[in-house]
Amino acid sequence: MTVHELSRLDARRIAVRAQLLDARRPAALLDVVRGLTLLQVDPIAAVAPNAHLVSWSRLGSAYSTTELTAALVERKLVELRAMIRPAEDLALHRADMEHWERADPGTPGREWLRANDVFRRDVLDRLASSGPLPSRDLPDTCAVPWRSTGWTDNRNVTQMLEYLVLCGDVAVAGRRGNDRLWDLADRVYPADPALPRDEAKRVRDERRLRALGIARAKAAALPVEPADVGEAGEEAVVEGVKGTWRVDPALLSQPFSGRAALLSPFDRLLHDRKRAAELFGFDYQLEMYKPVARRRWGYFALPILVGDGLVGKLDATADRKGGVLRVDAVHEDVPFDAATTAAVRDEVEDLARWLELDLVLPA
Repeated sequence: MTVHELSRLDARRIAVRAQLLDARRPAALLDVVRGLTLLQVDPIAAVAPNAHLVSWSRLGSAYSTTELTAALVERKLVELRAMIRPAEDLALHRADMEHWERADPGTPGREWLRANDVFRRDVLDRLASSGPLPSRDLPDTCAVPWRSTGWTDNRNVTQMLEYLVLCGDVAVAGRRGNDRLWDLADRVYPADPALPRDEAKRVRDERRLRALGIARAKAAALPVEPADVGEAGEEAVVEGVKGTWRVDPALLSQPFSGRAALLSPFDRLLHDRKRAAELFGFDYQLEMYKPVARRRWGYFALPILVGDGLVGKLDATADRKGGVLRVDAVHEDVPFDAATTAAVRDEVEDLARWLELDLVLPA
């Protein structure tokens, strides 16, 4: 059995290249989404919404947010559980939908769905006759309210829609502002047949590894999209890091040319914080939920990539009413040399141009 021996430098370059963050920029948005396998949807827009910020960081200021809107309207991309995916990839998820529909009664949510079967049929009937619709226009005829210790408590329509997505009955057909528009899944998803469930998981693992470059076979569970890759790829060890990894062999021994990039806090390069610490030595937390006095880097600090290193955080805010991109601080994890400072400055200026905002730097 082949076990590849990698330095941390090797591992970092594999990860950066796989995430389309080296000097070779992708040609178009669809190339980005197919390469990354997904764009996470998140409404926080302190600088820009995540899906747009991730796309800009790969494509540069030539990227227009209208490209993503058009791709969703044309059904080249589809939204599934707050992830935008290539439409052709839905075949990799349909088997899980069919499995969940037939799941054991003890599966979380199944008993609630059974108790609210009339409510379920009312929602599907309304969408069939009048969809796509926002959730507020759907009937709440539940017999047993949804109970939760979290924000979903008594949000019956929202919870019903989430379970109907898991079943493959409904889908996000578009958005009106931040509001999702819901419709019957058969009107939204391509008609491609589902792959057998085991085969679909294998392909998803392979595609995830191709997008990450290097990952653990097993990792802590994450909602919606795992961080691990099962038996995809080939085994590897990384110098100075405990345990074994899986690596995409197609990314080994390739030449590397890096660049500077400003990343979303949700970027897949560092979404797995443990991997980011192990491979990049990068310490990061999203601090918007912390009291101001306890923040080290800022409300929505953007990780800074230069070459194969995550070297700092940019504390910036897009003040759209004021027409400015305000940079409050550049936090250097390691002292920047002149070339790094210039490269980061160029990226900040490009971000301001893309946002069509004037740039305001620290005094």
